[in-house]
Amino acid sequence: MQDAVRKAFLEDGAVVIKGCLNEAQLAQCRAAFDWAVDNPGPHATKMYKDTGQRSHVDNCNPLAKPRLDELVASLPFGALFADIWGSANAWYFAEEIFLKEGGVGARTLWHQDTSYLPWAGLHWGNAWISFESVPKQNALEIVRGSHRGPQYDGTTFVDPNDPTDPLHGGDVWPRLPDVEAERRVNPGAHDILSWATEPGDVLLLHPGSLHGGAPVDAAFPDRHTLVLRFFGDDATYRPLPDESRSGYQRTGVLFREEMEALTPGAPFRSPVFRQVA
Repeated sequence: MQDAVRKAFLEDGAVVIKGCLNEAQLAQCRAAFDWAVDNPGPHATKMYKDTGQRSHVDNCNPLAKPRLDELVASLPFGALFADIWGSANAWYFAEEIFLKEGGVGARTLWHQDTSYLPWAGLHWGNAWISFESVPKQNALEIVRGSHRGPQYDGTTFVDPNDPTDPLHGGDVWPRLPDVEAERRVNPGAHDILSWATEPGDVLLLHPGSLHGGAPVDAAFPDRHTLVLRFFGDDATYRPLPDESRSGYQRTGVLFREEMEALTPGAPFRSPVFRQVA
């Protein structure tokens, strides 16, 4: 592991590992992705449905858990994240699936995953695996260093014309900045990272980073992405706000039974999460 990679992840919140997965590992990931699309779980959604925009998003599908727990044990991410974080241990949390197709999949609005999940600490990481050659203009974008900045409210993802519509409301967390509007006025308003990637490259992202996915278009009509999420020793349980206009409970919506067993500030641990390092 190069010190520059550790430094980039810890300071910027994101880094690309070129050639991280070999051909066989990438094929295993693609098979898991295709299975998940064909077997959606209870959290599967289509962003902006009824608008003509074609997307499929799924999150922590319990039907997929046994096969993904087995898959992650054969991939390099446990040791990779433990090394980057400087953590003695690493665990696998769950997956997320993103499919945009037909050249009409919209931008994924800017957000932090930690607005939706009861997570705190530096030892969190998403492994973002796309199966196409992704041009920079169609890639995930990240505000550099934002995982060390404020925790913002989330967006509801309901109205593409109101990209900062508060998820929880109230005054616990500030409203999201309208990154797209601000960069249209001033392209340098935010220090934004993004990379063109090839199959086998993996983008590692701290989920507290402000990030959003660029849309697909006629020149790059389809993007298939599997995200695998991991955590390490410095990962703690931080409940969501007590009141949420979207109906979120303090535990969030994933692994609620396991989250209810944790106290605020406690190490994020449960036997339900497979240890991978």
